Amino acid sequence: MAKGKQNRYDDRRAWYVIHTYAGYEDQVAKEIQERAKGVDMANKVYNVMVPKEKTVVIKNGKRRTVMQKIFQGYVLVEMRLSDETWFIIRNTPGVTGFVGTSTTPTPVSEKEIAAIKKRMGAEEPRHDIDLQIGEVVNIVDGPFKGFEGSVSEIDHEKGKIKVMVSMFGRDTSVELDALQVKKLS
Repeated sequence: MAKGKQNRYDDRRAWYVIHTYAGYEDQVAKEIQERAKGVDMANKVYNVMVPKEKTVVIKNGKRRTVMQKIFQGYVLVEMRLSDETWFIIRNTPGVTGFVGTSTTPTPVSEKEIAAIKKRMGAEEPRHDIDLQIGEVVNIVDGPFKGFEGSVSEIDHEKGKIKVMVSMFGRDTSVELDALQVKKLS
């Protein structure tokens, strides 16, 4: 065994999750990259990632595609964990700590990282529909315009919802685009 300082962490290359103040994820990621270059740690800190995905947001009847953070308040870092890298990351402005048990950061499995990267690279945007199941809505477009009903299903992938509408004394399920309804105020 070599003399000198013993590393108390597993020194293998792995992904770790860092908790940050909400809204500071991009600044923290940039700062970690700059610090790693500045203190010559490019051979220990490999990648820094703020997972984002395309999301379709519908507000005020308008549809927009935006890049939205998958995990608010978290940044992923691929690195070799040592006392030195732990100190540099932990003392980056905006970082509140590592995710793990007590004082030991826990690496993220390769399977989880692959799932996150797949989600980030998905071409079809996810629809961000600001409705809840059971919420009463007014249908503002299409053949059922003017009817009210309660939301029974929400399909975020396709941007569709199912609304239970009372017609002829019985409830009927109607599939609509999320743009065809408005919340009742």
